[in-house]
Amino acid sequence: MHEATKTTVYLDADDYRRLKALARAQGGSAAELVREAVAEYVRHRAPVNAPASIGVGHSGRGDVSTRSEELLGDDFGR
Repeated sequence: MHEATKTTVYLDADDYRRLKALARAQGGSAAELVREAVAEYVRHRAPVNAPASIGVGHSGRGDVSTRSEELLGDDFGR
């Protein structure tokens, strides 16, 4: 397990009761459910690190994709 850091979370009273009931039904603790929920949330919300090579060939032109054939010329690939 990774090093844990303690924090305080304020929950609505109804949400807290439901959390405790769910934890009890699953045989765990409310803290475990909160940790699992936070881990799931950050996995889906964390920004994806794009490879460093993306954008390296930036041409400064906004029309490259629409004019690629014209810009590459007739002899490209022959």
